[in-house]
Amino acid sequence: MKKEYPLLIRCWMAALVMLVTSAFAHAVELGQHMTVQGIEVYYGLMPAQVAGKHPAPHEERAMHGGVPSKKDAYHLVVALIDTAGQRITEADVRASVAELGMAGTHKRLEPMHIDDALSFGAYFILSGDGPYRIAIEVRRPGIAQPIEALFEYRRR
Repeated sequence: MKKEYPLLIRCWMAALVMLVTSAFAHAVELGQHMTVQGIEVYYGLMPAQVAGKHPAPHEERAMHGGVPSKKDAYHLVVALIDTAGQRITEADVRASVAELGMAGTHKRLEPMHIDDALSFGAYFILSGDGPYRIAIEVRRPGIAQPIEALFEYRRR
């Protein structure tokens, strides 16, 4: 049975989807996109508090072990598109996030749905001033060589 949310919550969820979709649409301009071995790799970062504003039963409140309470927690979202323009849904995606010159945090990104499209995500703490190095590794079934994408992220 499909769960119905009140109008205000549905509007807020639609706005969040548009924000994430917009971030991916403009990713090329912001340096948040890279083509590696024919695979389009997009990433986006948003404050974890955004996910924490969902109502208690919403899946984003519980995903990745729950929303961190630290003010410098961010949600990393990665979308993968194949050469046919389709979302890649079968992959082991991992990311390492580190301030340049510092040791980073390495995590497996969990599959997650945003508006019926599969992406991968996890929470990371970005407590320094940056810039940050985001290294994304994608392993796909039946393909021996992993896809690796390296980005530099600067907070505005």
